[in-house]
Amino acid sequence: MNDPIGDMLTRIRNSQLRGKSTVSTPASKLRAWVLDVLADEGYIRGYETGTDKNGHPTLEISLKYFDGAPVIREVKRVSTPGRRVYMSVKDIPSVRQGLGVSIVSTSKGVMSDAAARSANVGGEVLCTVF
Repeated sequence: MNDPIGDMLTRIRNSQLRGKSTVSTPASKLRAWVLDVLADEGYIRGYETGTDKNGHPTLEISLKYFDGAPVIREVKRVSTPGRRVYMSVKDIPSVRQGLGVSIVSTSKGVMSDAAARSANVGGEVLCTVF
């Protein structure tokens, strides 16, 4: 797998289109950090660590719905393994005039765009969520 974050976001998108309540993805620290930001911003209920039938670590993501519609309307991968996108703190985009969130990997950890602006740090823009 070349793009683990893109794979996780695609699993979330596909599961929400099917109306699933949970989705499983292979575990990694970066994925967990991105899921922490999504949970803090209220886009998912949360996640738990576990293992699959072969003993590999996994993350069970609990998806969130409001009136039968998925809370995450749109999720886009910005920085890919073939094209990294780095931005300074003043260039970090606001998603849908501040209604969405950009997830940024900074030197102080993975955080939302608002947290990166308040910490005055830039970094790699991983994805945008609305």
